[in-house]
Amino acid sequence: MIGGEPKESFTQKPSIKAERIVLSCQTYLKKCKTTRRCDVASPPLSECLWALVGSFAGIGVITYLSLIRDVPVLVASLGASACLIYGVPAAPFAQPRNAVAGHLLAALIGVFIYQLAGAYWYTAALSVGLAVATMVGTRTVHPPAGATALIAVITKQDWLFIVLPVGAGICILIFVGIVVNNLAAKRQYPKYWW
Repeated sequence: MIGGEPKESFTQKPSIKAERIVLSCQTYLKKCKTTRRCDVASPPLSECLWALVGSFAGIGVITYLSLIRDVPVLVASLGASACLIYGVPAAPFAQPRNAVAGHLLAALIGVFIYQLAGAYWYTAALSVGLAVATMVGTRTVHPPAGATALIAVITKQDWLFIVLPVGAGICILIFVGIVVNNLAAKRQYPKYWW
């Protein structure tokens, strides 16, 4: 005991406290009101150009393979991943760990829900909810992956969807991200792998 309180053990599980819900309408509306403005600085033109070059190259490779060579690596949510990987390559959500794990987990959940319960409005919603919760819980949040879970259900995907197009597609975007982002003197991608 230190200072009258029991010493915390590494084997103790953290206590889970219930999150309170705002019940007052006035408090709720006050939370929605803000006087702040966006404080994100305008990037230099070079950042916009690198984002253009990277997005064009990454999505160009994917669409070329899909539309010209019939290699199924195209899924719409990869367009949003390109925005992160090439637009804000230093962001945690853009790192390979988040991009790959986020998309693969979301694809797995989406396919599982569809295979288990079919394609309905509630299975689509459940797949996105479970994917988001799983990404938050595993520290692999990649916002575009929420769309991957949704796409898996509404387009009635089978288990191959996880590998082709999702797994291969996100790996292509990351590979192009490494090549293009590291050509710029002020960019580094990735900031970390895992």
